[in-house]
Amino acid sequence: MTGTVVIFLILYYVIVLGIGYWAMRRGVGKNLEGYLLGGRKVGPMATALTLQSTSMSGYMFLGAGGLGFSQGYWALWYAAGDIGGGVLNLSVIGRRMRKLSQMFGALTSIEYLEKRYPSPAIRLFAGTLTVFLLGFYVLAQFIAGGKGMALVTGIPYPIALAIAVGIILIYTFMGGYLAVAYTDFFQSLVMLVGVLWIAGASLVELGGLTAANNAINNIDPTLLSIWGKGLGFQGQWGIVAGAVLIFSVGLMGWPHVVTRHMAMSHPTTARSAGMWATLWNLFFVPTPYLVGILAILILPGLDDPEMAIFEVAGKLLPAAATGLVMAAIMAAIMSTADSLLLQTGSIASRDLYERFINPEATERQMVVVSRALVIVLAAIGYGVALYEPPSVFSIVIFATSVLGSAFLPSYVCAVWWKKANTPGALASMVVGATVAFVWELAGYVETTEVAPMVAGVVSSTTVMIFVSLATQRIAPVPGHITEVMDEAAAVGQIPRQLLPSVDFDLAPEAAAVDALIKRDK
Repeated sequence: MTGTVVIFLILYYVIVLGIGYWAMRRGVGKNLEGYLLGGRKVGPMATALTLQSTSMSGYMFLGAGGLGFSQGYWALWYAAGDIGGGVLNLSVIGRRMRKLSQMFGALTSIEYLEKRYPSPAIRLFAGTLTVFLLGFYVLAQFIAGGKGMALVTGIPYPIALAIAVGIILIYTFMGGYLAVAYTDFFQSLVMLVGVLWIAGASLVELGGLTAANNAINNIDPTLLSIWGKGLGFQGQWGIVAGAVLIFSVGLMGWPHVVTRHMAMSHPTTARSAGMWATLWNLFFVPTPYLVGILAILILPGLDDPEMAIFEVAGKLLPAAATGLVMAAIMAAIMSTADSLLLQTGSIASRDLYERFINPEATERQMVVVSRALVIVLAAIGYGVALYEPPSVFSIVIFATSVLGSAFLPSYVCAVWWKKANTPGALASMVVGATVAFVWELAGYVETTEVAPMVAGVVSSTTVMIFVSLATQRIAPVPGHITEVMDEAAAVGQIPRQLLPSVDFDLAPEAAAVDALIKRDK
């Protein structure tokens, strides 16, 4: 079976890299928009699926399955929020952010924040925090890829981890948002087919969902409840709220996800993209949790719950199907890892190095900084994943809770509230990130029964409102910002007179990547 799985994986990698190379050559073009945002030409279906696949990651195949195996139907609280996350994200900030980012001339999500809340401190804090947290998120993808590949192929974990990291690095170095968007589109379809196949095989094995639920009831009826194994979360609505919010409302605070709005072909693309995102989510999102629940019966002696989906695939599916499922899992991992690393490199080079350290940086220096950080993250991630691999679930929940707590009010208020100003945004980011981080680190979840995401978002939102109102006289929102916000609220094309700030120069990192590709041909 291992040989067949390897063949499927190799075929999958060839297809993905081929799509990536084609899209990259088409998307780098002659300006920075082409490199970082695909020239703002990404259509509704691709927007929807790249947004969803980027936010899903290897968590869905390890963390979600493991949570279902450990806690039963309580795990579906996370799915309940996740199903509506895409359409909520696109509806609340999608159309307006698409217009505002173009009128501001912003090409990264962090640059967009500085243009909306004018202050170098905004960009410095937001950029540094994002690089730090995305590093944790990348670590989760490495662990997921290494553990999965080791189990399915039989390769020792250190070697499997090195292969997974190496493939992700090569794929990321191909560069360019359009390459990421179209490969994410393909990978999201592979993910959907793979997870539905394994869910179908599990239901057939157990004689249907009703029979499976009856069997679980005989083992432990609390696994069928909405309060978790042993009713461990009974009445803890603060924890439930965090589970629902983190993948629904929380998505609006993830810089690597909201970038998808900026790349849409047209502001109205958000409406159609929301429909496609919801349709895809209805089929995909609940399924990994359900497979984890069914694995309670299929794999009663499983030692590592996060390997539930891999183990079920290996036990129930033929070799060819196992290869497809493994490809689907790697698709989930790569579709997130490429976006995370592209965003991290872009933020490090454009938003931190060029902005604060070396404004006169050459093209070579910019690409070196971007790629050096990616390599450093990969090396650190490999070391941590090899010697002290924490659970994928815990890493993802930590990183996304802090990201959402720090940035959610700033991104939402940027398009909806004209009085949201620089002091309010900066204070909101600092307080939200601090509260969520300390809440998790100090173990306040157990003592307060409130999730870090809930505590962080409530804190950051309160601070945003209070500080913005209290500082209106000393830090009013500039007139040109309120003008473009008025235009962003309107339906229709952006007037030409509001586009003078758009930067159409080729970014140093984009030019360097393009030059290197041409040189190596």
